[in-house]
Amino acid sequence: MGQQEKVATSLAGAVGEEISASLAPVDAELERRYPGDPGTRQPVHTVYVPGDAFAADTVRSWGDRALAALDEHAPDAASFAAVLGLSDDLAEPVYTRVRAKLEREPVEDLRVDFEDGYGNRPDAEEDEAAARAARLIAEAYEQGTAAPYMGIRMKCMEAPVRARGIRTLDVFLSGLMEAGGLPEGLVLTLPKVTYPEQVTAMVRLLEAFEKARGLTPGRIGFEIQIETSQSILAADGTATVARMIQAAEGRATGLHYGTFDYSACLGVSAAHQASDHPAADHAKAVMQVAAAGTGVRVSDGSTNVLPVGPTAQVHDAWRLHYGLTRRALARAYYQGWDMHPGHIPTRYAAVFAFYREGFEQAAARLARYANRAGGDVMDEPATAKALSGYLLRGLDCGALDIGEVARLTGLTRADLEGFSGPRRGDLTASAQ
Repeated sequence: MGQQEKVATSLAGAVGEEISASLAPVDAELERRYPGDPGTRQPVHTVYVPGDAFAADTVRSWGDRALAALDEHAPDAASFAAVLGLSDDLAEPVYTRVRAKLEREPVEDLRVDFEDGYGNRPDAEEDEAAARAARLIAEAYEQGTAAPYMGIRMKCMEAPVRARGIRTLDVFLSGLMEAGGLPEGLVLTLPKVTYPEQVTAMVRLLEAFEKARGLTPGRIGFEIQIETSQSILAADGTATVARMIQAAEGRATGLHYGTFDYSACLGVSAAHQASDHPAADHAKAVMQVAAAGTGVRVSDGSTNVLPVGPTAQVHDAWRLHYGLTRRALARAYYQGWDMHPGHIPTRYAAVFAFYREGFEQAAARLARYANRAGGDVMDEPATAKALSGYLLRGLDCGALDIGEVARLTGLTRADLEGFSGPRRGDLTASAQ
């Protein structure tokens, strides 16, 4: 061993203690505002079904219709790969997994829509539809036929429809409680939010329901739908969406981009309203930065080009949807909307290809990091977190199997969750 270095210091211990004391409020604020990702599963899509069209067999029906579309327009791996431009090594694994997914779990997240997809109806009719949605969702969870996540999109907090939206939410949640309680996969969506005060109003509404039903405070969360220019940039020049997250008081679970309402709000012509328009990219980038570290997740919107009609037309729509989904995934928008059963084959194809293409490289990099081995890339704790999160997302949706992940990384799912879940202050420690 070499000569031991002499360590000299000049500051009294009290200096560090005083600095720590002065930063204690900041430490607490960081912990409160930026707790990090919750570590729970995020669905790859949200399916919207009008309140009057939702039925007991909706989830299964979407899967069956998607399978029928494959049978008619891409009956084997080669034909599907040719439409989407999948490489030979991905064609069979992706196609096989897509069909298995459509048979096993065709919908990951379903929202019964009482807003634009439903419109304005007589009060008695909407009451009945909301009560029926509650009954059918409760039965689906009890029978094991539910999507992992289910809930409703109510009408917004604007004056003309506010009372109707509040009543629909009350009827729906009360129906779930009467049927045995709120399911773990419950998700609510608040649309057309313009001011943080509307988010605060939603919080107070849920607080009142929890108190009335004896639920644990904070039990019910909700998504905020970003569909207006004012939700991105306020009149005073601030990013409204960041203030909305804070106004949710920890209840916000997601920010969902509304492609067509937001585009129309900015005056984008109908022919150019799409999720890859520059206006959409700007809005989602602001949403992404505002949500980073808060535990609130960002979702892309949808395409209104439906895969229906002759095979050539279906193939064109599939290529468009596949390309938009791949584009979103590369930008870290891991969720989007699907408006038609014909969209879900290409949703899963895009998601599965995304995770399978990068799987081996991500697994190798994470294995080197975990084993402190060398390589041509020097990863830091934050990158290890991203790599493990990537693998976990692939596992959750069915793109990857735990056996192949374990074989290439030597890690269990619990190990992956350990890498992906640390808070800000834990990242440095995890590298020691």
